[in-house]
Amino acid sequence: MTPHKILFLVLDGIADRPCPELAGKTPLQAAKKPNLDAIAREGICGIMDTISPGIRPGSDTAHLALLGYDPHTYYTGRGPLECEGTGIHMEPGMIGFRCNYATVAKDGKVIDRRAGRIHDTADLSAAIQNGVDLSRYGVSFVFRSGAGHRASLALKGEGLGHCVSSNDPKKEGVAPLTIVWQKDAPVHRKTAEVCNEFVRQSAAILFDHPVNRKRLSEGKNPANMVLMRGAGEMGDYEPFDRRYGISGSVISAASLIGGIGTAVGLRRVHVPGITGSQDSNLAGKIAAALDELSGKDFVLVNIKGADESGHDGLALQKTAFIEKVDSAIAPIRSRDDCIIVLCADHSTPCAVKDHSADPVPVVIWGEGVRTDSVSRFDEISCAGGGLCRITGASLLPIALDLINRSKKYGA
Repeated sequence: MTPHKILFLVLDGIADRPCPELAGKTPLQAAKKPNLDAIAREGICGIMDTISPGIRPGSDTAHLALLGYDPHTYYTGRGPLECEGTGIHMEPGMIGFRCNYATVAKDGKVIDRRAGRIHDTADLSAAIQNGVDLSRYGVSFVFRSGAGHRASLALKGEGLGHCVSSNDPKKEGVAPLTIVWQKDAPVHRKTAEVCNEFVRQSAAILFDHPVNRKRLSEGKNPANMVLMRGAGEMGDYEPFDRRYGISGSVISAASLIGGIGTAVGLRRVHVPGITGSQDSNLAGKIAAALDELSGKDFVLVNIKGADESGHDGLALQKTAFIEKVDSAIAPIRSRDDCIIVLCADHSTPCAVKDHSADPVPVVIWGEGVRTDSVSRFDEISCAGGGLCRITGASLLPIALDLINRSKKYGA
């Protein structure tokens, strides 16, 4: 039987480099992962440069590439995609920002860029939405909470541009920056002025908010500043179903990935208890994906906890999370109507604590796949597989061909 559906499982940031804590192995090499290894053994493996060799992918540009939307054409900044992911409908031309709630001390310096990794900021965001007034600029805005300390801001109005800087100093112990235009044109100068006014008014609202008074009384860092970055202008994305002739859904705790999905027309599936962290409801996520495949041709699932460990430099924690993922994905091996694509979007080495350009392992599994001699899913083993070394833009076309949905090139 030729499979007619695709399950795209993206293990965010799971690839790594040799770790001293693991006797020179990567977390994937060190982990006990019978299901991932079985999929590698029964499928065809390779390594992948999500963008191209030597390019460090962001999660945003990586997922655009994996979905077949060339980031060199479609990507203007992370902000609009974060906005989509927090439920803001972004129309072409709107300006979007990704934001953090942060803590600023009395001396005006940032002491915690994530405000103690605060959760449940809905009341703070509602206060900002109701209290900030940008009408004198002819600008309206939507401000929404994301997961944890994250939020997003969308601006709408005449004469706005996206070439503006961030107020995020990217480190602690210094004051937030003034937002400035990066191209000298009236639209960008206006946007920079609007952003600085938004920051000023929102800080005044947050300073004495009941949520922050309560946090201070409990010895926690208050969320008293909004840091903005990733400015971008919302583009016009060809719908996924029109582009490929198949229907699709996305499942992700990360608002960014959900936003990319909704921007291209994928249905976003909400699953209780998914967090994007170590405590995420992985079993629920996999069950929801399998259920969604009953009505959709394509489902992308993003699992993010390993990326978090990589950013924190915790190799042992990353290894343990891989083993947790391995247990959770066991049910996918029972599907015989699917091509399963399993990969990372980028490497997040514990030694670097950030994304790197190292290629990531990839495996394609399902009926009709030409199996190779690889028996383990890791960065080194997969490099010897039959897919060889490919780019992220090649992955979906390969999967579409395996479900007999690709078009012939030529006569």
